[in-house]
Amino acid sequence: MLQTNIRRYLKHGMLPQLRVFEASARLGNFSRAAQELHMAQPTASVQIKKLTETVGLPLFEQVGRRVYLTDAGRQLYAGCHEIFRALSTLEETLDGLRAVENGHLRLAVCSTGKYFAPRLLGAFIQRYPGVQAALAIHSRSTLLDRLARNEDDLYIFASPLEREDVVTQALLPNPLVVFARDDHALAHARHIGFERLAAEPFLMREAGSGTRLLATHLFERHGLTPKIKLELSDDEAVKEAILAGLGVAIMSRYTLGLESEVSRLICLDVEGFPLENHWYLAYPVGKQLSAISRAFMDFARIEAKALVQDRISPRRQ
Repeated sequence: MLQTNIRRYLKHGMLPQLRVFEASARLGNFSRAAQELHMAQPTASVQIKKLTETVGLPLFEQVGRRVYLTDAGRQLYAGCHEIFRALSTLEETLDGLRAVENGHLRLAVCSTGKYFAPRLLGAFIQRYPGVQAALAIHSRSTLLDRLARNEDDLYIFASPLEREDVVTQALLPNPLVVFARDDHALAHARHIGFERLAAEPFLMREAGSGTRLLATHLFERHGLTPKIKLELSDDEAVKEAILAGLGVAIMSRYTLGLESEVSRLICLDVEGFPLENHWYLAYPVGKQLSAISRAFMDFARIEAKALVQDRISPRRQ
């Protein structure tokens, strides 16, 4: 709540008045002040008159051709410099927010995003070394909670957000594939039908995860129910369960990471796969994006695909 003792100053155009007052006090002459500020002397005099009425005390006294500050004028002159210094400091801070070269970026991504988001953010920081960035990795449900509370600058989701209160932008293809261990019974099969796949024990992410939602919708479209063998809380646990021979899983191709690495995980040749999907940049409707956030979105649109191109071909048996 505004302090009642400064309300009088908020009713008028105080800053233009203080500008004229400061120049007049510094130069000791109304005409010279008007000349310095490139305004007519009558206009400057009106500003001083309005300021005097606002303060309720005389600010100047004229002796000969020179004007001098009264006691009230001297107090206001000192306060005027404090106000200008505060505004100058504020402007320097705001300049930092307007500039792309420095500033803060808080990026929150879904768990699958950990396989590419650090690379993308690292490339962005290489271009803008002055940027201070923070990367947080969360489950989809936590990410939605953080978005609702506007805790971060930008968010990356592994599946669409069909919500009117969120702005989304497709960032990068996020194909879904069927993973199995390399000695699985279907490892050498070709054009596996979905009904045959559905007969296998499935490893699923926890309820509410983006991958789980997409897999569930896929089974529903085929009129089938998955045989869930095990429910796990993160992608690494799902991979370990596959390697333990516990079942198959529908997961993002990026779950294997971006590097070519020796692994017993393979991609089954299932009809309809890879399943088209995307990662999405998101932020709440009405959010005022900083210059650094806008720069990252522009950078990500151009660089994300190039960053992972030719590095995600799934290994098949």
